[in-house]
Amino acid sequence: MRLLAIETSTEACSVALSTDGELIERFEHRPREHTRILLPMIRDVLVEAKTGIESLDAIVTGNGPGSFIGMRIAASVSQGLAYSAGIALLPVSSLAALAAQCMQHSPVDVVVVQDARMGEVYFGQYGCGEDGCPAPITADTIVPIGKLPVDEAMRDAVIAGDAWYRFETLRSA
Repeated sequence: MRLLAIETSTEACSVALSTDGELIERFEHRPREHTRILLPMIRDVLVEAKTGIESLDAIVTGNGPGSFIGMRIAASVSQGLAYSAGIALLPVSSLAALAAQCMQHSPVDVVVVQDARMGEVYFGQYGCGEDGCPAPITADTIVPIGKLPVDEAMRDAVIAGDAWYRFETLRSA
């Protein structure tokens, strides 16, 4: 399967192309520059793979939770490319995508907490499904930093997301 993945819901912008077992990716941490760098990143991975949008099976797009503007950028670019090439568009939770990255090498539970600004965080808890993909234990949600639902099951989970590093109060929970 040939997939192009686009993620812009955080301060980082990333594009990955999976073709016949090969992965070509670009990642840049450049807040508020997604509109300038996304299309060149897509072009670069397609050129490196010597392929075009029309040869893909689908475009996978991170659909948040996350930056509203960032998600609009990814959605509009993804929809335009998918529509013009006549291929499928597959939305994926941005938190589940981060959990999948953590599960790449071993089936572990993952708790993802991303900074949502204004004293809140995006929260998602995932177990490893039978297919090796993240299976939600809780629904993705937004919560105030002081109200993060920490329980015993989470204490053995892998933690991921930028909020763990930005807010000391989360690390002591």
